[in-house]
Amino acid sequence: MTEATYLNARTTIRSWVLTTDHKRIGILYLVTLIFALVLGGFFAMALRIEHLTPGHTVMTAMTYNRSFTLHGVIMVWIFMIPSIPASFGNFLLPIMVGAKDVAFPRLNLLSYYLFITGTVMVLVSMFVGGIDTGWTFYPPYSSSTPTAIPTALLGVFVIGFSTILTGLNFVVTTHTMRHEGLGWMKLPLFVWAIYATSIIQVLATPVLGMVLLLVVLDNSLHWGFFDPARGGDPVLYQHLFWFYSHPAVYIMILPGMGVVSEVVATFARKNLYSYRAIAYSSFGLAFVGFLTWGHHMFVAGMSTFDAGAFGVLSMLVAIFSAIKVFNWTWTLKGGAVALKTPLLYVFAFLFLFVFGGMTGVAVAAMSLDVHWHDTYFVVAHFHFIMVGGTLTAFLAAIHYWFPKITGRMYSERLGLLSAALVFAGFFVTFFPQFLLGNAGMPRRYYDYPPQFQPLHIVSTAGSWVLATGLLITAIYLGHALFRGHRAGDNPWGSRSFEWRTTSPPPTHNFHATPPFDIDPYDYTQPLPGTDDDPAAEKEAA
Repeated sequence: MTEATYLNARTTIRSWVLTTDHKRIGILYLVTLIFALVLGGFFAMALRIEHLTPGHTVMTAMTYNRSFTLHGVIMVWIFMIPSIPASFGNFLLPIMVGAKDVAFPRLNLLSYYLFITGTVMVLVSMFVGGIDTGWTFYPPYSSSTPTAIPTALLGVFVIGFSTILTGLNFVVTTHTMRHEGLGWMKLPLFVWAIYATSIIQVLATPVLGMVLLLVVLDNSLHWGFFDPARGGDPVLYQHLFWFYSHPAVYIMILPGMGVVSEVVATFARKNLYSYRAIAYSSFGLAFVGFLTWGHHMFVAGMSTFDAGAFGVLSMLVAIFSAIKVFNWTWTLKGGAVALKTPLLYVFAFLFLFVFGGMTGVAVAAMSLDVHWHDTYFVVAHFHFIMVGGTLTAFLAAIHYWFPKITGRMYSERLGLLSAALVFAGFFVTFFPQFLLGNAGMPRRYYDYPPQFQPLHIVSTAGSWVLATGLLITAIYLGHALFRGHRAGDNPWGSRSFEWRTTSPPPTHNFHATPPFDIDPYDYTQPLPGTDDDPAAEKEAA
């Protein structure tokens, strides 16, 4: 008889679309997010093909502007910000704290449908006039454009409500539903990362909602909050927008750091170098992130003192990031490292994050930022640290928790191959853009001088390699979903709490509640009832 799990307990469409099971809601988010990644990637490929040659290649300037905007809006607002918290946070956080579900299951389902509603509104704007303001929606153009900007802005506004509800649910669940005996210093580090992210979501997202609603009123009713022709101030918009959007950087990257902590501990087979340093640095990033928005506005006319203050605060972020990177690398040093696909994605994350972080320290210096502002250097920096960091962590999470979610294993050889292609393709795509920006190539431009063409060709070729790696990933994971070998309950031999239930988990997460008063990162002792031995790991692979 097949054991009952959250996947087969009820199999009707109604049981999925009306579910309040946090695991199923996490799966619904995951499917939607993968669709957003594919769609945003399609627009990215179209942009890179257009830049194969100067001038017209495959699209007009207007189509380029709209494709550029849709690529940014979809990737930032619909994929990267909710990518790990909404999917893996929903699926794993209650299990990791020993709860049967989140604190507010119906609110959790509502947050998903708010997300779907906002996403549909953004996509509808593609067909009812398009949007061509860029993903930042800067006025005064966004206040006067005849395109469907109100529809898109209201869509992002609704997505913001989904984000707030999700973050609120995670905070309350972590505080009130932890298993008895599970103290803060025994929480899995993924929970710490999601908790810190949730605080940012709850505190910062209302600012974004407010400012986007004001732009809608500007555009639709000509109220003039940000339009200087009507007495408004576009710089005020920048302050409000970046007050949210810089903390949003950590909404994207902090959950990825939580994934990295879990994967490193598991595949190093070694106690973390400093649990407390990793946990507290998450809150350091969340706190300092609220104080650094001004470094996006160095050319907007701020005083020398303000520029210096924001520059120093922006560099302070690197200290908390370095604490994490040091702990991860020192944990791996001397460990019995198992080079599996999730760990290879973590290596890609570390390279892209450190490389992008170093350029972030550079652009925090006003003297350098003025030269690089609005050039491809900023595009490359953003993609290395945010897109590269979020995407590689997202892929590491998919591969690491795939056996837990599905109960099946994928091809490790194809996993390693695709991870190498994704990393190589990403690097070849965006490293030339550092060179383009330093040479003066402006971002968002449809046309460019012929001397920039060789680097654009290399960048476009890299995007094809990246797309190939992602396509291979989709193929072998799709195959594993139906034909993959059965995974044990704990094929990686992890100590973390989510691996102490069956794979896939039952509807209420645990058949019998395991002990939650032991260290989830103690690799000095074997964990009873797991596949933590070389023979079991070899069989699972």
